[in-house]
Amino acid sequence: MESIIKYKELIEGGLKNLSFDYKPDSLYNPIKYFLNIRGKRIRPVLTLMSSSCFKCDPKLALNAALSIELFHNFTLIHDDIMDSASSRRGKETIHSKWGINSAILSGDVMLIMAYELLEKYDNKIYKHLSKLLNKTARQVCEGQQMDIDFESNSNSTFDQYIKMISFKTSVLLGCALKMGAIIANVSSEDQDNIYDFGINLGLAFQLQDDYLDTFGYENLVGKKIGGDIIENKKTILFHMAMINSNETQKKHITGLYNSKDISNENKVYQITSLFKESKADISSKELVNEYTKKAIDSLNKVNIDKNFKDQFIVFAKNLMKREL
Repeated sequence: MESIIKYKELIEGGLKNLSFDYKPDSLYNPIKYFLNIRGKRIRPVLTLMSSSCFKCDPKLALNAALSIELFHNFTLIHDDIMDSASSRRGKETIHSKWGINSAILSGDVMLIMAYELLEKYDNKIYKHLSKLLNKTARQVCEGQQMDIDFESNSNSTFDQYIKMISFKTSVLLGCALKMGAIIANVSSEDQDNIYDFGINLGLAFQLQDDYLDTFGYENLVGKKIGGDIIENKKTILFHMAMINSNETQKKHITGLYNSKDISNENKVYQITSLFKESKADISSKELVNEYTKKAIDSLNKVNIDKNFKDQFIVFAKNLMKREL
């Protein structure tokens, strides 16, 4: 954990050194405000960890790490607008504070700055980094649209759901790790394996997040329990319930999801009971364990020293326990 603290200090220092000496203030002040609402910096930390494990000075990967963090925050600003969220990390969202138009523009500038940071690398590395970020950015947008579409589509499948959360969550973790490997100039095999580690870790994390939304505790999850059910989100619990249930049970579940004549409290209670009855909760936890194992298997294929693999495993465990 000591090394992670040092990585975070390096990242915070890099963010503070970013230049916002531009006009108008109404465009750049929201960016400074949002970056000061400190998140966990998970993705940039992974970039620095990745470069370090391949015996590359993490300072050489700092601009890529900052690029990933700016891109991630750009997506959060736009997510908040789409979700009509009034707060983020306990603070007022940008669109609530400055308006939707300014929030969109400030988010767009963060995306531009993310690419500008990659321009600091030589042409060969820049080409690989920008190609990777382009692919990742497109997938994140596709995943977000799939998530929106699934809210009104009761026919979405398990495989479609896994693809959606992979695009929304996992690809950015994979991208962060692969960027560090690219900068360290390691083999394409090591780049792909550490990318797969990020993909599988991201899937395990998101699936557990889905589980905790219904079966967790508010102080751990940081939001009201049952929110996904109220918002008609077809998470892994829904899909495992549909897989495990007979036709009568399936109709009951979909009927409750689509019903507008039931209170939120009753809806959460009844659907949670059906999840338990169908053992969707157990199946979902088994799936979390499956993707966690896949992540470890991918990590074990990476040609790095054992002590670095141990650091990644500790990081993964803390991420899953929400202790980062």
